[in-house]
Amino acid sequence: MTVNMTKGQAISLQKSDGGTLTAVRMGLGWQAAPRRGLFGSRTREIDLDASAVLFADKQPVDVVFFRHLVSDDGSVRHTGDNLVGGAGSGGDDEAVLVDLQRVPVHIDQIVFTVNSFTGQTFQEVQNAFCRLVDETNGQELARYTLDGGGQFTAQIMAKVHRSGGGWQMTALGNPANGRTFQDLMPAILPLL
Repeated sequence: MTVNMTKGQAISLQKSDGGTLTAVRMGLGWQAAPRRGLFGSRTREIDLDASAVLFADKQPVDVVFFRHLVSDDGSVRHTGDNLVGGAGSGGDDEAVLVDLQRVPVHIDQIVFTVNSFTGQTFQEVQNAFCRLVDETNGQELARYTLDGGGQFTAQIMAKVHRSGGGWQMTALGNPANGRTFQDLMPAILPLL
């Protein structure tokens, strides 16, 4: 059963049978918002990019994004760049796979961001979401709708972090500005 998350909400990544998840997918979907013009409404392609920044004790140690598709240790993998979006309320346009069992013990948080590399704002985006899926069976565990509108070009979506002996996901939903994950670091650090 999917949990529809609200900003700041955290959920355990424990299975309902008490077991722990071994592999998850953070999916991102979006659509271009129609724009009214002289000859009716039209849409233009929106290129959003998902990134995952791996932290150890609040220090960034690795990143996975469209130019570095696999973490150095192989535990986190980006499925590839989508330049136009379109899934919106359906499937994932971009996804980051996390093998939780292979994440090195010193990595305590993985922060997921989305940014417009071309500088388009979220006013031009609709039906944007991130969702966490159990990669072993395809079951959607949690979904967080990214608020549309606003003059920002990025959003710090969510983080997966160690909690006790397992993992938790927290929906962040913090708007930011930047074309790449590097531009977002000053906004990410206070959320760790």
